[in-house]
Amino acid sequence: MKKKVIIMGAAGRDFHNFNVFFRDNEEYEVVAFTATQIPNIEGRKYPAELAGSLYPNGIDIYPESQLDELIKKFNVDLVVFSYSDVAHEYVMHKASQTMVAGASFMLLGPKQTMVESSKPVIAVCAGRTGSGKSQTTRRVVEILRDLGKKVVVVRHPMPYGDLVAQKVQRFATYDDLDYHKCTIEEREEYEPHIDRGAIVYAGVDYEAILRQAEQEADVVIWDGGNNDFPFYKPDLMITVVDPHRPGHEIAYHPGEVNVRMADVVVINKEDTANFEDIEEVRENVRHVNPQAIFIDAASPLFVEDISQIANKRVVVVEDGPTLTHGGMSYGAGYIAAIKYGAAEIVSPKPYAVGTIAETYAKYGQVEEVLPAMGYSERQIKDLEETLNRVPADVIVSGTPINISRLVKVNKPIVRVMYELEEIGKPTLKDVIMEKMRW
Repeated sequence: MKKKVIIMGAAGRDFHNFNVFFRDNEEYEVVAFTATQIPNIEGRKYPAELAGSLYPNGIDIYPESQLDELIKKFNVDLVVFSYSDVAHEYVMHKASQTMVAGASFMLLGPKQTMVESSKPVIAVCAGRTGSGKSQTTRRVVEILRDLGKKVVVVRHPMPYGDLVAQKVQRFATYDDLDYHKCTIEEREEYEPHIDRGAIVYAGVDYEAILRQAEQEADVVIWDGGNNDFPFYKPDLMITVVDPHRPGHEIAYHPGEVNVRMADVVVINKEDTANFEDIEEVRENVRHVNPQAIFIDAASPLFVEDISQIANKRVVVVEDGPTLTHGGMSYGAGYIAAIKYGAAEIVSPKPYAVGTIAETYAKYGQVEEVLPAMGYSERQIKDLEETLNRVPADVIVSGTPINISRLVKVNKPIVRVMYELEEIGKPTLKDVIMEKMRW
């Protein structure tokens, strides 16, 4: 008799786990997905076109809040936890909830879910969201292109729209972003690569994505999302950790998996972190992965026009997932506002409207900055209205995208950008040359 399964997810790892482990597996029947973390991703179906011959009607996606009743309704045998950047304790609370409701609890690991490539794969992952994967990936791409390699970046999934249309997505221009109706979160990851002339793939079916990407790449770069581990088997595994959150590198799932798997651990943001916190992170990593090579790094800020910040009242916009999934209360924009002498950082929270106000209610640690939430047209409009209501002179934007392309605001925008800068030896190039034997 088939075991009945619910997959708990957030429109990413859950779909991948289904595709590679459950889709054609006649020992199991996936009766439902549940969804959390991302607004408005429930109430859909995982479509029959992607679900395979065993699921001619597709699979319904429910809110995770209905988990207990779904276990009982479908007489579920097994619940598979399939999303990222949550505390270890949180995972076990979900396990306890599942068991009491009548099902067993499961985590699928790298061996069961990684797809092998015919091309070399370098993976960039993290201990937590907001550690600095994106600038690390950009640095790796730069190194490889300088070595004469054709590089394709494959980004962790963010399929929040039409799943069939998003099966395999290729991004080479801003027109591609508009064509695929990308959310702000997607644009934050894709735009910086496009600005540098790199090709980015993403979507839903990551084996199909890989086979297409291989056709135009000498090297595939896995650009991780949240703190998830790679969907592809890496030849070189780079994990970025954040000394602004010491201890988190071994306390969050599945970030600890990345730390333990890493060939290279990049301790980022050392230019703005305390020495004691840097050393605590280093010692924690050594304890669980004594073979890892350490690279010390900074993420220096680059500001378009410093004079627009000095002595001004500013409202700060930050990368959304860093504040939400990542649990941070500030980011690069806030650091830049302080560093360059803002007269006042005006909290946007009292002026928030609609879905932005809901975001503040959900993520209580966020007080002084505005997360660049934009998972829907309505949310982008709420973001725009919130920014326009804040009594400030200037918007300091720490999100990687040019938000002026998406919102019309009544104040000038000063962009804050950041890149990875290695400190001392070894460098990423040193390690890549040695490990990949180039």
